[in-house]
Amino acid sequence: MRQGGGISRAGFLAGAGAGAMGALGLAGAAGAVGRPGGAVPAGAGDRRGLAHRGLAHRGVAHRGVGYEVVDGESATTGWDAARMRGDMRAIRHDLHANAVSVFGTGVDRLAATASEAAERGLSVWLQPRLADVPHRDILDHLAETGRHAERMRRHGADVHLSVGAEFVLFVPGIVPGANAVERVENLLKGNFDPEKMVRRLRDFIERAAKTGRSAFHGPLTYGAAQDDDVDWSLFDVVSVNYYAYHRSRAEYVRELTPYKRFGKPVAITECGSCTYAGAPQDGGMGWHEAVDYTKDPPEITGGLKRSERTQAAYLLDVFDVFESMNLHAALVYQFVTPDAPHRPHDPRHDLDMASYSITKAIQKRPGDPASDWHWEPKESFHALARQFRRASARH
Repeated sequence: MRQGGGISRAGFLAGAGAGAMGALGLAGAAGAVGRPGGAVPAGAGDRRGLAHRGLAHRGVAHRGVGYEVVDGESATTGWDAARMRGDMRAIRHDLHANAVSVFGTGVDRLAATASEAAERGLSVWLQPRLADVPHRDILDHLAETGRHAERMRRHGADVHLSVGAEFVLFVPGIVPGANAVERVENLLKGNFDPEKMVRRLRDFIERAAKTGRSAFHGPLTYGAAQDDDVDWSLFDVVSVNYYAYHRSRAEYVRELTPYKRFGKPVAITECGSCTYAGAPQDGGMGWHEAVDYTKDPPEITGGLKRSERTQAAYLLDVFDVFESMNLHAALVYQFVTPDAPHRPHDPRHDLDMASYSITKAIQKRPGDPASDWHWEPKESFHALARQFRRASARH
């Protein structure tokens, strides 16, 4: 892990953590002693119907994008209510999505974003992602978010609740480290006990599932790392954050098919690629491979070439696979990354190359962290908009 200042590496990790786990090869270690689940939990009620409908649906039922709700690196890049409303409008009407994953911190702004999305007719996948605080605080944050999701559900919104994602990276005490960056460093260096990691991870997932169920009575899930072996009997939807690269459709299908063995709807709750040639091969660790954080300001590593076409082609390829497998949901990571702005005239500092977003943040005053900014669609935005529009027309 590169050290240094500039853009928060934790900010990157907050979205790319799922891919990081897969790239680190730790999911298999967890799976070796995990407990795969099976039936829908007793008392699931209408959630059982959801499972049957999800399995019967032709094509992907919920197509969309992730939308992060955070403070940001500066006053201008954090969550803003007016900007959020415009973004939800664009996701619904320009991207032609029918779903959005709302994830991040702060119950009030999570609630406001989720409610706005529902009012726009979007299916909402709500995921609180509070990190690096005591377990009780994380669970309280989840419970409060879950209560809002339940109020939305009772008022007719189509809402799923995810109890979190990649707890190994974001929850203290599962592996050593005070924050996500330090935990990744320890994972990369092998400074952890695999058996303790799995035991602690399993325990916290169970506690989170219990907390989620106590507050929310709709479909519940958890954003697992690729190849993680979660006890899916705790949940109604099997969800995976998927950043794999294969050369053929058959290889993707072969890798994803085992997730269907639980007899539950399968959701891709994150997928994506950075924005440079070769990025799909780097998967969820592209953010790490692309930027040298020892420099101030951080720099794109030598030789990388920006390629919006590469990102777009990868997303179209995997979405074709997801559609062919009739998955319940597929949600791209992510809509925008304002703290990784595009610098068209300064490729060495074009940090958008290391972002997974389908739009590019353009600063009014490049290089000024306090600068106002706007986003513009990348090629992937337009490609997905065409894909989503065609898919909607078929259904």
